[in-house]
Amino acid sequence: MLRMEVAESGSGGVAAAVAESASPAPSEAAMAVYERVARMASGNAVVVFSASGCCMCHVVKRLLLGLGVGPTVYELDQLGGGSGGAGGREIQAALAQLLPPGQPAVPVVFVGGRLLGGVEKVMACHINGTLVPLLKQAGALWL
Repeated sequence: MLRMEVAESGSGGVAAAVAESASPAPSEAAMAVYERVARMASGNAVVVFSASGCCMCHVVKRLLLGLGVGPTVYELDQLGGGSGGAGGREIQAALAQLLPPGQPAVPVVFVGGRLLGGVEKVMACHINGTLVPLLKQAGALWL
């Protein structure tokens, strides 16, 4: 099973976490999906993988927007897999492997290219006061 550490622990990127913790070794196709996720996750200070009809995804996006963050949002149910690339279903399956067991596959939030987690982790960080410092450290907030 694949796992990734959360952003606060100073973990590396998605591909590094997959390479370090994969057991058994993922196929080339699976690694290509993880590499695409890593590229997408590192494309902006804050990246949200979402589904357009998901209420918890909406909550996370509204929280980030309310804090003054303009995240890059990938709506996985609307993401095609053209040109042989991974589609939304493959990306969602890869994200589910990075989260703790029992967590929904969306929303998934990356801050500074590192996995923060799903809605529970984002809300916990917001409530305990660690979300804003993480966002500032990633360059998503200026104040």
